[in-house]
Amino acid sequence: MRIALAQINTVVGDIDGNAGRVAAALADAGEAGADVTLVPELAMSGYPPEDLLLRPAFAAACREALVAVAAGVGRGMAVIGFPEWDGDCHNSAAVVADGRVQAVYHKRFLPNYGVFDEARYFRAGDGPMVLEALGARIGIAICEDIWYPSPVASDLAAARVDLICCISASPYHRGKGDRREQMLATRADDCAAALAFCNLVGGQDELVFDGRSALFDAAGELVARAPQFDERLLVADVDLGLSARRRLREPLGRRLPTTAAAAEAVRISASRAARNGAPPAAARGEIAPALRDEPEVWAALRTGLRDYVGKNRFPGVLIGLSGGIDSALTAALAADALGAERVTGVAMPSSLSSPESLAGAEALAESLAIRLMQLPIAPLVGAFDEVLAEAFAGREPDITEENIQARARGTLLMALSNKLGLMVLATGNKSEISVGYSTLYGDMVGGFAPLRDLSKTWVYRLARWRNASEGREVVPEATIARPPTAELRPGQLDTDSLPPYDVLDAILEGYVEQGLEPDDLVRRGHPEIIVAEVVRMVDRAEYKRRQGPVGIKITPRAFGRDRRMPITTRHV
Repeated sequence: MRIALAQINTVVGDIDGNAGRVAAALADAGEAGADVTLVPELAMSGYPPEDLLLRPAFAAACREALVAVAAGVGRGMAVIGFPEWDGDCHNSAAVVADGRVQAVYHKRFLPNYGVFDEARYFRAGDGPMVLEALGARIGIAICEDIWYPSPVASDLAAARVDLICCISASPYHRGKGDRREQMLATRADDCAAALAFCNLVGGQDELVFDGRSALFDAAGELVARAPQFDERLLVADVDLGLSARRRLREPLGRRLPTTAAAAEAVRISASRAARNGAPPAAARGEIAPALRDEPEVWAALRTGLRDYVGKNRFPGVLIGLSGGIDSALTAALAADALGAERVTGVAMPSSLSSPESLAGAEALAESLAIRLMQLPIAPLVGAFDEVLAEAFAGREPDITEENIQARARGTLLMALSNKLGLMVLATGNKSEISVGYSTLYGDMVGGFAPLRDLSKTWVYRLARWRNASEGREVVPEATIARPPTAELRPGQLDTDSLPPYDVLDAILEGYVEQGLEPDDLVRRGHPEIIVAEVVRMVDRAEYKRRQGPVGIKITPRAFGRDRRMPITTRHV
């Protein structure tokens, strides 16, 4: 059977646009002679539609668009994700053939953890779906359904399906792709069924979907894999006869109880696709290389930034260039994601800025071929000091005066944004955001924070990798080698206020991402006094994080949807 996996990039709420993307993918699959074509979970609405699903008219419009798309399906069969309203809302997969919707499956496992809130929006399905179509028994699953060996997968195995079609919108985090692919191979092997997995690709707010759609045979062997972070129609043939042969030789599935629902197959009226020659050589059995480590993280960040800017129709971005590593990496990422012509750097030196800071910003702008504006902030800071002199009389200068400098820069960036229509990119990293080492309405201003879930350790890793991969100094080596400093007071270094970043990031990974208690961190060898101080800073900075811009999820536990802590609390 020839399978097509339409790994497409949808836009939440763009029902007509999504319908056009689905229809185009189905037409291309038909040209390639696909018998069964999959498009991602909730492709008609985009994923995740969030509270748009609380409007029945939204789901109804998705269904109307689905019916129109179905009318264009002649030969073969398609499985299309959409939200269905039938008195309640379901995360659904439409089985389309012969110009119409012939069956609808409702997702049974609704994830409600981490970034997922599906129990808020959907009613769970109550049984499996098995189809008799194109001379085969085909089971349907949606994303979370397939992550568990039972009951969805075990029901389909008991029903002796030859092929499992799983449509998905599985968000990315570092290393997840390998784990997911191992799980899918195991599921195909355990069920003795070929498994087609079609994942969404692209960015949606803080989420990135990496694609990596794949086809496995009934022994769990990888037949084809689509690339990560790129749209692709993956076409490959799979031997469904292997499923029957495995059931005969290894009859473990006979011991599984067969539910009445699994035993009753829905007959689908569909004709085999016309074979207009073999599929293109680049598509038949393609196994795209899997990205890992720095290349994977960079591609995820690039995709998330590109789609956030593009889908929200910003003409370009503004970045405050301090001469430091964070703003340098943000600018390098933006130039790669958007093109240098859509990136404007703004250097805003103060009386405390070192010559190295401005030189670093100028060298970076030249390296990236981006526009650079210079706006000195000394006159602004002086004006603030003058206006506040009477109110501050009798009080010694402190962090207040330092933050005025950061807020002067933030005001300039937002003024430029308003006037030019460009979006400001905040440049803070996860290490700083975790402990509140940032200024509200200062360096935190912006519409998007690409490095929000990237630790300082990873900032350095990516900068060095980017230079090595390009074979030149994309990020100036002088910037990488320079000790981090906010330059808000004479001689200031980040280590005046924070532990060294290698120490800080190890504690943050344990406390924030792994959920370890302070005592656990101390038992792992971290100094108790440093652990206590870092935990205190993380906990008290929640109010800052709530007011910062969203950013791209890279780790298993990012701030925001993944980690939801109260601002007002006396828990210690």
